[in-house]
Amino acid sequence: MLAPLVEEFLIHLRHERGQAEHTQRTYAHLLGQFMEWAGPRGLEQWKDVTFSDLMAFLEHQRTRPSLAPSGKPARLSSASLYLHVAALRAFFRFAESEGFVTPNPSGNLTLPRRWKTLPKALGDDEIRRLLMPPDTQATPSALCDHAVLELAYASGLRLAELRGIRLEQLHLEAGFLSVIGKGNKERVVPVGAKAVEALQRYLGAGRPKLVRPRSPANVFLTRRGSAFAPVTLWLRVKGCARRAGIARNVTPHMLRHSFATHLLEHGADLRAIQEMLGHARISTTEIYTHVAGRRLREVHEEFHPRA
Repeated sequence: MLAPLVEEFLIHLRHERGQAEHTQRTYAHLLGQFMEWAGPRGLEQWKDVTFSDLMAFLEHQRTRPSLAPSGKPARLSSASLYLHVAALRAFFRFAESEGFVTPNPSGNLTLPRRWKTLPKALGDDEIRRLLMPPDTQATPSALCDHAVLELAYASGLRLAELRGIRLEQLHLEAGFLSVIGKGNKERVVPVGAKAVEALQRYLGAGRPKLVRPRSPANVFLTRRGSAFAPVTLWLRVKGCARRAGIARNVTPHMLRHSFATHLLEHGADLRAIQEMLGHARISTTEIYTHVAGRRLREVHEEFHPRA
């Protein structure tokens, strides 16, 4: 019986560790894959799982048959392998602390190195086109979309933070909002004048027409008056980018990257950007220095007479 302890672990993540909903779903999926693999091999108790079993499972995942028509083996990317190992290590640490396994079979599993890909930011012209205000006859949904885009770019919020922001977290007269981020950590983020204007217009003329009797206190509501699902908000942002004539695959996270990159390019302090993004470690924020540095080199090469 492997599943009950996994459920206890997920409850632990949710209520004691305060892990993000996305992390919980990812760990549940990956541990579910392990249980599917373990069942036919007679592993019915977590105490029966050995280090060799974990290595065999990871090798199985790394070379599992592809779903592509070619049928060629699909190699697990380093990022996916990292998540598999992280999920197993976190689960077995919990199982060991609760006395279900001794010793911890994942103790010698090492996390593979994660190659950091440079974040993609939008250019100034793309931002200008994307954030073009809707006309005076805009629908409530159009006002909502514009407010989402302005806030995402002005404050660098994550997708989950955007869709979860509630009315009581807005302090627009003072120009800031409070955000509950990863690990249930609260931070204060400034909101620019353009975003305040878009939010006030939406809250005054848009949101009241979207509200239904059972609508939550979320700032952003769908046409049915419900809170946005992650994929729905993602698609709304992509649709706005397409209508603005932007060919790139624009996502809410790209607006977050643009927020950080543009701040750094204009001289903002890295520590301040870390605080606004809600990064626990400065090393996570430092990746933007590579993006800003590359952009500055391009500008130098284009405009300096002796470049």
